Amino acid sequence: MFITPTAYKLGAMANISQRFGRAVRKRRESSELSQEAFATVAKIDRTYYSKIERGRANVSLLVIERVVKALGVDLADLFADVDKE
Repeated sequence: MFITPTAYKLGAMANISQRFGRAVRKRRESSELSQEAFATVAKIDRTYYSKIERGRANVSLLVIERVVKALGVDLADLFADVDKE
């Protein structure tokens, strides 16, 4: 889907960080892990992980890889969830 610069600035669509965070949170909650436990498994600082779930972090590819491995899912599957958000 193409979003015009104006629509993007106006927030016509939740930003990618927020959608990514919601998708990750749903996957983590289905595994019944706390944020702290998941952050430990993913080797991410707990407070930074909290920011990821709230859509307040601009996540690097390295961190995305750690999240995907900790969730035990394919990158494509996680981003399919992000697309649905």
